[in-house]
Amino acid sequence: MRALFIGGTGTISTAVVKRLADELHWEVWVLNRGNRKSVLPQGVHTIIADINDEAAVAEKIKDMTFDCVCEFIGFTVDSVERDYRLFAGKTGQYIYISSASAYNKPAAGYVITEGTTLANPHWQYSRDKIECEEFLMKKYREEGFPVTIVRPSHTYDERNIPLGVHGKNGFWQVIKRMQEGKKVIIQGDGSSLWTVTFNTDFAIGFTGLMGNRHAIGEAFHITGDETLTWDQIYATIAGALGVKLNACHVSSEFLSAAGDGYGFDYEGSLIGDKAVSVVFDNSKLKRAVPDMKTTVRFDQGVRIALDYILSHPDECQKEDPEFDAWCDRVIEALEEAKAKIDNK
Repeated sequence: MRALFIGGTGTISTAVVKRLADELHWEVWVLNRGNRKSVLPQGVHTIIADINDEAAVAEKIKDMTFDCVCEFIGFTVDSVERDYRLFAGKTGQYIYISSASAYNKPAAGYVITEGTTLANPHWQYSRDKIECEEFLMKKYREEGFPVTIVRPSHTYDERNIPLGVHGKNGFWQVIKRMQEGKKVIIQGDGSSLWTVTFNTDFAIGFTGLMGNRHAIGEAFHITGDETLTWDQIYATIAGALGVKLNACHVSSEFLSAAGDGYGFDYEGSLIGDKAVSVVFDNSKLKRAVPDMKTTVRFDQGVRIALDYILSHPDECQKEDPEFDAWCDRVIEALEEAKAKIDNK
């Protein structure tokens, strides 16, 4: 079996490529610009190209066909339109990575199935993913284009720590605040439910859909089975660091308004995603992929990640003084407001 990955070296796709090449022994090809070749397993073939240069890519793959093409970096409808032109008739299956943030926020119920309405008025990223899905499913219905839609939720690996509120440079500044005993902002009251999935668990579900005739024309979300509150997520991280969590709960609406002037899109990432309780019903995926299960609990995944992050400071510890100062201002503003009320 031969697979082509568009991307192939990101948080999610790296684990899929490794499982496919090392454990399932597919012939794996990766099409990207070649910037992170070192993360690829031995034996993976590379096509060095910019996928946006359609003519150049068409020339490189003109004599090739694939059992499965996996699109990990298609964010707008023009990208899947391009893929359709490139791969129609050249692949037995096209798997598109969408997003669980495409589900309606908030949905009518907190238990999410693949039949939950797709709508997100708060995040353009999610609306673009919905548009991509609609184009691809239209091609399936009208022409038989063999599409499978995959909707990941919050997936992480050994180089990442899942958080609700962070700055432009990622998670590290929050970890640093924890280590320093400073207050850490958690959206809402910390009780909303969330699901985080280690990338190797995601890879079990994804590879089980590859070459699977029951997946053609269908959509699946792939998540773990462990559901936690955000307070539990942050407390688990602090526990793994060996420090006490000093939490400051702030409404998502306040964070969205306060972040606007600093380029922090908390309307999309919080109100349009992480602030809303979600529990994923994975029964459809497990019918198609009976091997799918959670093998890395969150407390285990966090320790795996922290071991790597703390031992790779140049790669993973990117400080964010702007976000740090912003957190201090938000917390100070809330404390001043409380003091005014107390002193009435």
